[in-house]
Amino acid sequence: MKARSAVLRTIGATLAAGTLGWLTVTSGVPAVSGTSADGAPAETVANEGLAYAIEDFSYPNADKILAEQKIKLKKGDGHILLAQCDTTPGLLEVYSRINEKICFSVAGDSGYLTLEIPAVFGVRGNDYNTQVDMAVGTEEKTYAILKNEWTAVGETADAQGRDFMLLEIRASK
Repeated sequence: MKARSAVLRTIGATLAAGTLGWLTVTSGVPAVSGTSADGAPAETVANEGLAYAIEDFSYPNADKILAEQKIKLKKGDGHILLAQCDTTPGLLEVYSRINEKICFSVAGDSGYLTLEIPAVFGVRGNDYNTQVDMAVGTEEKTYAILKNEWTAVGETADAQGRDFMLLEIRASK
């Protein structure tokens, strides 16, 4: 009796597996390899691997900011951000003949931002140790910005009064 019961279970399991396979083939579910029910080549998701999110550190909405404010923001780590020039304490202020006053908030232990702002002549520092890289033609200069004070940079610090472009801001605590 036990042997007969085992044979019946085996036959039942085989029939169930065959039925499941038949249902899969006739239901239009794509095969694991070969072609799908509509004749197109089937692809296995496992072969695609994981999708990777690659951070390129591009500044969000940079095109819109350039069109509206004529400030070219390129890349940064997210710790130096364009801000409204208002009464918020601790803003870094950049003075330009083109844009007048441009403000940035700084957060975290350190930050950097690459950008292009023409005709920059001064920077008012905040509580961070800040440096700015500027260029005129092929000549580049780095200026250390005084904490919470005005620092002459670019044309106001240049004996020839040349028009400098702000290229990078770096800040650290």
